[in-house]
Amino acid sequence: MSDLHTLGRWPRDRAIATPDRVAVDDRGVAMTYRDLDARATALAGRLRESGYGVGDRIATVTGNSSDQVVLFFACAKAGLVLAPLSWRLSPRELADQIDRSDPALVLVEEEFAALADAALERLPLPPSRTSLGRGGVEARVPAPTRRNLEERPLLREVRDDDPLLLVFTSGTGGAPKGALLTHANCFWNNLSFSRIVELNSADVVLSVLPQFHVGGWNIQPLLSWWTGATVVLERTFEPERVLRLVADRRVTTMMGVPTNYLLLAEHPDFATADLSSLRHAVVGGAPMPEPLLRAWHRRGVALTQGYGLTEAGPNVLCLPNDVARDRVGSAGVPYPHVEVAVADPATGEHLCGSADGELLVRGPSVFAGYFRDPDATAASFARGWLRTGDLVERDADGYYRVVDRLKDMFITGGENVTPAEVEAVLRRHPAVADAAVVGVPDERWGEVGHAFVVARPGTFTDAEELTAFCRAELAHYKVPRHVDFVPDLPRTALNKVVRAVLPTAVPTAPQTTAPLTTPPTTREAR
Repeated sequence: MSDLHTLGRWPRDRAIATPDRVAVDDRGVAMTYRDLDARATALAGRLRESGYGVGDRIATVTGNSSDQVVLFFACAKAGLVLAPLSWRLSPRELADQIDRSDPALVLVEEEFAALADAALERLPLPPSRTSLGRGGVEARVPAPTRRNLEERPLLREVRDDDPLLLVFTSGTGGAPKGALLTHANCFWNNLSFSRIVELNSADVVLSVLPQFHVGGWNIQPLLSWWTGATVVLERTFEPERVLRLVADRRVTTMMGVPTNYLLLAEHPDFATADLSSLRHAVVGGAPMPEPLLRAWHRRGVALTQGYGLTEAGPNVLCLPNDVARDRVGSAGVPYPHVEVAVADPATGEHLCGSADGELLVRGPSVFAGYFRDPDATAASFARGWLRTGDLVERDADGYYRVVDRLKDMFITGGENVTPAEVEAVLRRHPAVADAAVVGVPDERWGEVGHAFVVARPGTFTDAEELTAFCRAELAHYKVPRHVDFVPDLPRTALNKVVRAVLPTAVPTAPQTTAPLTTPPTTREAR
């Protein structure tokens, strides 16, 4: 097998070409490409000498850090798999992900030691544990922990099809699953990304997405280290600090979700902040609303929007800045080296021309499968195409708009309802700050909509008023049958609502449900 696409080569190549260029600016502490490659190479050697082999997992519980960047490239050089786990999880959830990823070693940052301890105490055979960095694993590597004593590490050269990242999905469609991305997956994902979002060694990239998310690696940071750019790593998103960093570090590009850009645009310093260096920004997670798009364009910042999912590496669709104004709400067209199709959700038949259906993806950046879960892996593919589980609309020009999650869609009286459409109407009410809708069982209609609403501070509304508001905007069968007011909504690290837990995990307030004055009609009556 080829090793042309292995990522362990990248810091070595940059250490030769631009050794003194800063690779990582971690809260003001700079690490050059010479240092990055030297530390990663040394750590890779120690890991191999200590008995770690190709395919062994190393899990981390840490914030964004240059130490984890060193570990990533050490894993890439040694053929190991980095499994970055979320520090936002509960001890139970973290224990479950450690158990499922079955790491030979867990590296924990001091800030999250209590969380890691509570998680590891739940495991019958906890893996070896130490800290990251020069004072931890880079100084002394513990022996690997193996559940199966007969398991033998693979001691060979790294290949393109070897796994490199084990990233747990966000869980918006159910329980998180561990997606395996190989060296080749990451290579092709970054190659296709570079064809739309160009980076070079003069760029300074601000990275605010958590490194336990695939976007914390494969949306800008890895491409930056391939091309020799500088990555300014941030552990949290604070609008005032981000605006200051853009000016102080002369940031040229960044990536975030629409909420990040909204918080920046709403900050009182946004209009006067020095954004002269920021020529371009990348948006993921959801399309940019038109007013927010205009706000950033007025500040002279070009925006590339996109759509992706962990299993696709993640980049699938992109909407370049020069067409964004004319296609507000669109997710764009496929990235280079990525194939997409639209399939009828019921039959799986591929649809031509303008069409509505499930988005399918195919290409070299599509993941290798879910770790030790062949059934889930098989279910995620249809005749070689990755099933995204997302409903899309494709127009006559080949542009795609994401409508909703296929699993989130519910059927009431024989009619399909997409929660995103209902949520958009609810958010237009002046007293609604946020909303999420799920389908719940109903004896008469099969399912009906149940809305969870976050009220805007200083306003008043009730379920009856919101129901009437929806009935003026939506077909009767789409109007939520129940409305509950809640303090907030459960969200993923990328600010996506986790609808799957809403009926049971979100506390409801009393006397906030209101039945429709006119029940949904049947399909025949419409």
